[in-house]
Formats: sequence, C-alpha cells, structure tokens
Amino acid sequence: MPSFIELALRPERRKPAPEPVPVSLRPVFLVGIGMWLVALVVALVLWLTGAVGPHGTVTCAVGAALGGLGLVWTRRHTGR
Repeated sequence: MPSFIELALRPERRKPAPEPVPVSLRPVFLVGIGMWLVALVVALVLWLTGAVGPHGTVTCAVGAALGGLGLVWTRRHTGR
C-alpha cells in the first residue's frame, strides 16, 4: 500500500474516485414540511390562546414555505 507522501507526490497512483450515489431529497423535504405544519398548528393554538406571541407561527409558516421551495428545486434538478 503506497504511503501518503508517495500518493501526494504521484497522484496518478491513486484509485479513481467512486461514482456519486443518486439520492432523492423529495422524502426529506416532505417529512420536513410535515413537521413544520405540525409545529404551525401547535404555535397557532398557543398564539390564539394568548400564551405566546405570533413569532412562532410566522417561523413555522416560513419553514413550511421554504420546504415547498425545496420541493420545487428537487423537481427541477432530478436528472443531475
């Protein structure tokens, strides 16, 4: 097995890099959106009961919207 110094001096002796594994991010975004929507319901109930301010509700809505943008992005970049 060649040493690190030898591989640094002669990079042509290295093994070729493996091909990247194709991964679908759609399920990740869907789970994230679902979690943001559950948090939105909880934050909305807490806001309407007067326990907290509207900041949590806005944060959850923005999180779900960004997840929606992520879904649009995955649809446009599936073949790469």
